[in-house]
Amino acid sequence: MRVEIDDKSGFCFGVVRAITEAERALAEGGTVYSLGDIVHNRIEVQRLEQLGLRTVTHADMPHLAGCRLFIRAHGEPPTTYAAAREMNIGIIDATCPVVARLQRRVKEAHERMRPTGGQVVILGKRGHAEVVGLTGQVADPTIVIEREEDLELIDFSRPVYFLSQTTQSIGLFERLGAEMRRRAADAGQVYIDDTICRQVSNREQHLTEFSGRFDAVVFVCGRKSSNGKVLSEVCRRANPRTHVVEEASEIDPAWFEGAATVGICGATSTPKWLMQDVADAIGNLNSEFRIQNS
Repeated sequence: MRVEIDDKSGFCFGVVRAITEAERALAEGGTVYSLGDIVHNRIEVQRLEQLGLRTVTHADMPHLAGCRLFIRAHGEPPTTYAAAREMNIGIIDATCPVVARLQRRVKEAHERMRPTGGQVVILGKRGHAEVVGLTGQVADPTIVIEREEDLELIDFSRPVYFLSQTTQSIGLFERLGAEMRRRAADAGQVYIDDTICRQVSNREQHLTEFSGRFDAVVFVCGRKSSNGKVLSEVCRRANPRTHVVEEASEIDPAWFEGAATVGICGATSTPKWLMQDVADAIGNLNSEFRIQNS
């Protein structure tokens, strides 16, 4: 059985930058407090915790005066920075530049819609850290939609400005945008602003091709990874024998019965070393199969 790791899977630029910033701060000594999981991957978070990183919530901030608070790649609303200043908390800002640019676009969209009574709509996962940061950029309400059924939340007699969380599916964004224009009283008043990160979205076509080359696929990602849910479904559509794991201990040998080839891939929040662990575990099974069959 041949096992191959996808060389294009793993941390995106924004996550690499955040992890590098965290490691640099931790190397200086002392504790660094991350506002939420630094990355949606439990195993990588545990590795960084061993170096001195501690994950906290907004409710913990009043107890962090004089400490260093890490803003992860997902970003935060302006209220978080203001609260940190008031509480004498030092900020290490690792907001992904792509997310920071989208935050500015959200503010500009509201400025454009305000005079016309229009609405700003974001395709994204409700409660996701990036989406919370985006909707918190202004006091005006922002409509968050996850699927076509959520279009009922929009008043199509008024202008609409449509953007997306950076890690959403391009196909879904385009389908929803087309449906908005179909439903609108004036299609010209639906402004579609594609803000999906291409470093992430370009992986969809690649993973479709990658997954189709193997008898079985193992997709490695954290349970909380929104991007992982999207990309694992891309793999599953291309190869029904796609299995999702968070770590090597979850592997089931039955998945590989009759398989001559296995592909290993992952989300933008999946470290390379974790995919290697999974590949090694499958390789060990491969050795056991050969011993049993000899």
